[in-house]
Amino acid sequence: MEQYNLTSQQEEQLVDREFRDLLDGYLRSNHRKKVEIIERAFQFAKEAHKGIRRRSGEPYILHPIAVAKIASREIGLGSTSICAALLHDVVEDTEYTVEDIEQHFGKKIAMIVAGLTKISGGIFGDKASAQAENFRKLLLTMSEDIRVVLIKMADRLHNMRTLGSMAPNKQYKIAGETLYIYAPLAHRLGLFEIKTELEDLSFKYEHPKEYARIEKLIKNTSEDRDALYSEFAAPIHKRLNEMGIEYEARNRLKSIYSIWRKMETKHIPFEEVYDLFAMRIIFECPDLTKEKETCYKIYSAITDLYRPHPERTRDWVTIPKANGYQALHVTLMGPDGNWIEVQIRSRRMDEIAEKGFAAHWKYKQGESDEESELNEWLSTIKDILEDPTPNAIDFLDTLKLNLFSSEIAVFTPKGEIITLPAGASVLDVAFSLHSEIGIHCIAGKVNHKLVPLSHRLQSGDQVEILTSQSQSPKPEWKNFLASAKAKTRLRKELRRVQMPLIEKGKEIFEQFLKEKNITLNNNVLTKILGTFKVANREELFYKLGAGEISLDRYLNETTSSRARSLLSKIFTLGLGGDKKKSDDKAGEVQDTPTAKRPKINTKEKYVLKYNDRESNFVFADCCRPIPGDEVMGFINDNGEVEVHELTCPRAQVLKASYGPRIVATSWDHVAGTFHADINIEGIDRHGILQELTGVISSQLNINIRSLNIEAHDEVFTCRMGVLVSNIDTVSRLCKTILKINGVKSAVRAH
Repeated sequence: MEQYNLTSQQEEQLVDREFRDLLDGYLRSNHRKKVEIIERAFQFAKEAHKGIRRRSGEPYILHPIAVAKIASREIGLGSTSICAALLHDVVEDTEYTVEDIEQHFGKKIAMIVAGLTKISGGIFGDKASAQAENFRKLLLTMSEDIRVVLIKMADRLHNMRTLGSMAPNKQYKIAGETLYIYAPLAHRLGLFEIKTELEDLSFKYEHPKEYARIEKLIKNTSEDRDALYSEFAAPIHKRLNEMGIEYEARNRLKSIYSIWRKMETKHIPFEEVYDLFAMRIIFECPDLTKEKETCYKIYSAITDLYRPHPERTRDWVTIPKANGYQALHVTLMGPDGNWIEVQIRSRRMDEIAEKGFAAHWKYKQGESDEESELNEWLSTIKDILEDPTPNAIDFLDTLKLNLFSSEIAVFTPKGEIITLPAGASVLDVAFSLHSEIGIHCIAGKVNHKLVPLSHRLQSGDQVEILTSQSQSPKPEWKNFLASAKAKTRLRKELRRVQMPLIEKGKEIFEQFLKEKNITLNNNVLTKILGTFKVANREELFYKLGAGEISLDRYLNETTSSRARSLLSKIFTLGLGGDKKKSDDKAGEVQDTPTAKRPKINTKEKYVLKYNDRESNFVFADCCRPIPGDEVMGFINDNGEVEVHELTCPRAQVLKASYGPRIVATSWDHVAGTFHADINIEGIDRHGILQELTGVISSQLNINIRSLNIEAHDEVFTCRMGVLVSNIDTVSRLCKTILKINGVKSAVRAH
């Protein structure tokens, strides 16, 4: 990067050139032209950051300029936001205060900078325990001024674009939380291009080999794909030209991250991802009242040419998505027998779909509209923000329900539209109407037919809620809910109803600790929660208070010797009193958090070692990785490195919530055998099980530990647990199984 070795004069010219480029873009926008205040903000920030450099070596001022450029060009914000973006790190990193900003640039800009400063130490910072709290601050600040979160989005995008200069553990942390929080937030804000870029950049740093492999495969298959698109598109072009419609047609390729996600979730190779591209038809329509009519004219014309998929037509023109997205989607049978999606949009719809906020400024004048765009979205997260005591992980998970969810629209008997996440139930509708209706819901009528409250809804359903005053909420209702609002409201009500039992359970627990002379610490508590399979302290107290579990009975009467010794060990490790006596009794006091463990340097790659004598890490129970998997380390409460697959949902949460405890890892020569599950499907025939087990145990000499096989009609499914040495063994095993006559798929289950 030769530009970072420039002379001070050349650096000065570079900074000035970048700022001029920012101004030129702003002057071409639809906003009122306030150049003087932007120039003042630039000079102020430049002076404040004088002499400071980024990790890559470039002058620090280039970062605020880049953030301002993204806010202006890619999100479509005006002079107020550009000034705030230029000044966004001044209060955090220099001697200047928010009061200084207000004095020089007025109250509005100062308030946005204050909002950005308030959250700067949070998701980006090193305060692991405060992650959820800081994200809550970010969202609460949205209600003060929506531009705060939009500038934060621009800041994150520039950080991702320049992530290569960071240490590996920081790359994992930032990429992980970007994928977990910022990409879905960009999606919800309607910033589709930014969302796609954030996903691809996160994927590139988390799975560099997979990213490079898919990128190469896309390049190698481009000629075949272009030929197929041309063959498919030619009759459509001919028909639309005959109709006299002014339009543009594009071949839109799936993003690398989307392709990989499809391969992972469907367990298919790249060659079987048939919807690699979609056709997009963008028509010109100066008269906005004729947009819908033109969409359906084009739909009618192309479905005369190709057969449409009966269940894959989506009308977001009549009922737009919550983020403003409008389009008519139809999936057609292509000439090669594969389905191809066609997206029909007007020019206005396309710009809003791709640019989100940026496009609205072509249709709405002035900056006063900036705050109004997200009021509806803010109202959906209001309940979560007001929930007084969310666990950090619960908070992020609940919030993610709102960020990620694709939507359905249902109707009340009076014809009002309710937008809900896909997979929503009758109970979600009840809670969305009012907490009291949700609490007393007993059933529903969907399209005039009686259904249980757990019934999953489809877009277009008409839903009527039936209630009874004798009904009360139940914990298992959580399994029926898909919306964050409903989950939060149910959790509040359950907490209120369960509080007397929770208090009773707390007393039982404290009395038990006192009688057994047990000193409670995080390690002991974590193991108790794990033993009783409860998520948190509150759930443990509730089950104790309700009499569902008993500490004494479990300790004295459990038939499992392993469970009994584990629980005895847990309580022994926590015993107070004579330290020597405790050491003798436990035999393994080195497992306590107070024990001396070698300090782990999170800035360096941690080499994973494992054999029958020693191991310098522990496997995570949630995803059970095996040597060769792409993994990351997490320093748990015991000071051990806990290894998770990078794709593990729990790992995504840890990266977003406990960044400073993440370690980049690499495998050493690992000796041992590890459990892996294989899912096998095929055509059932006499003797196939015998052949299957024979090939695995005799031919490959692999130890089978569990086997579950079912046949329905002519098709069988099998889940097999095997002991393997690494992922290469799994790959060889799957390839060998696929050669057996009748087997159609063999993939590792994650």
